[in-house]
Amino acid sequence: MASRNNRSSGRGGGGDGQGALMVGQNYKIGKKIGSGNFGELRLGKNIFTGDDVAVKLEPANSRAPQLYLEYRFYQLMGTQVGVPKIFHFGPCSKYNALVLELLGPSLEDLFDMCGRKFSLKTVCMAGIQLITRLEFVHSKHIIYRDIKPENFLVGRRSLHSDSTIHIIDFGLSKEYIDPETKKHIQYREHKSLTGTARYMSINTHQGKEQSRRDDLEALGHMLIYFLRGSLPWQGLKADNLKQRYQMIGDTKKNTPIETLCAAFPAEVATYLRYCRSLDFFQTPDYNYLRQLFWDVFEREQFKDDGVYDWTKVPAKAANPQESAQLKPRPEYQSPMTPPTAHNPTQQANVVQEQAPAARGGGGDDEVQGGCCCFGGGKAKKS
Repeated sequence: MASRNNRSSGRGGGGDGQGALMVGQNYKIGKKIGSGNFGELRLGKNIFTGDDVAVKLEPANSRAPQLYLEYRFYQLMGTQVGVPKIFHFGPCSKYNALVLELLGPSLEDLFDMCGRKFSLKTVCMAGIQLITRLEFVHSKHIIYRDIKPENFLVGRRSLHSDSTIHIIDFGLSKEYIDPETKKHIQYREHKSLTGTARYMSINTHQGKEQSRRDDLEALGHMLIYFLRGSLPWQGLKADNLKQRYQMIGDTKKNTPIETLCAAFPAEVATYLRYCRSLDFFQTPDYNYLRQLFWDVFEREQFKDDGVYDWTKVPAKAANPQESAQLKPRPEYQSPMTPPTAHNPTQQANVVQEQAPAARGGGGDDEVQGGCCCFGGGKAKKS
C-alpha cells in the first residue's frame, strides 16, 4: 500500500522534484488525496477547461495491475447516472493513470458526520438507488465484488448533486458472462476471499464463486449496518486474520435474520432472506427488491424530496472544501428509480464533482480491496 509522505504536497509534483506531472496533453496532476493497495489518488485539472478531475495512479511495474481492467469496465458501462465519467487512460511517468470526474464524500464519511446511524428514510432512499446501481452494473455482465460504504459517493453539494449516489472502484470486479462463449461463469468452490469481510455474503466466506446474488446480499448487510450503527460480527478478536475472517463468517451464518433485523420493518429481513435464497445462476428480481423499500417508504409516508440525513448537515461540516454559499436548489429530480421501476421519475444527470480528502473507515475487515477512491480515503492492509 502506498503511504502518505511529503510527495503529496499541494505543489502538484509527481514525486520526481521536476514540477507538475501531466497525463496526456490535457490533465495536470495535483496533490494526493488518498492511497490504497492500487497506488494513490490525486487531484487533477484539465488545463484547457479548468475542470477538476480525479487521477488514479498505479505503478507501471505493479505485480498485480488492476487499473486497465477497471478502465475497461468503465468503458463497458459508458455514461450513466451514478457512474463516474472517464476522461483518459494512459502512461504518466512511472505510473499508469486513469482520469475520472471528481465526486463528493463517501457514505462512510457521511455516516460519521451523521452520528453513525442513518434514519429509516435515508436508508430506504439509499437502498433504492443502490439496487438500481447494481442492476445496471449487472446488466453489463459485471459483478462488483467489493460492497462497502467507502465505494459509494455522493455528488458535490455546491452543484446540488449530493442526493445522487455513485458507485466507484471496479478494481475487484469480474465479468460473470464469458465474453467469448456468452455463457454464465461456472459455479466453483474453494475460492479465495475477495471483497470486504464485514459486508460480503455468507457464500463468499465459504469459498464459493461470487455471482449477482452476492453483490445484493452484501448490499443488504451494508444497509443494516447503516440502520443499526454496527454489525454483530464487528470487532471480533482472533489470533490471525484467517481465523478472524472465519469468525466473521460463522457469526453471520449463525445470527438469525430475524434477530439481525428485529428493530426494523419486516421488509428489511425479507430483502436479506430473498438474496440469500437466490441460486448462483439466477437473475435477481431487482424491481421486487426496490419495491420492498418503496413499501416502507410509502407506509411511513416519507416524501421523495431528496432530503437525506447528510443534506441536513451544515455545508462546511459536510464538505469543508466546498463553499457554504449555495445557489437555490433547482427543481428536484429523484435519482432513486429507473423508468421501469415503481413510482418512476426522471433521473438526475451526472454532473462534474469534487471530493474532499478522506479518512477511510470500516476497513478493519477488508480482505482484498482496491482503492477507496475519490472520497473514501486510504484502504487498510489485510
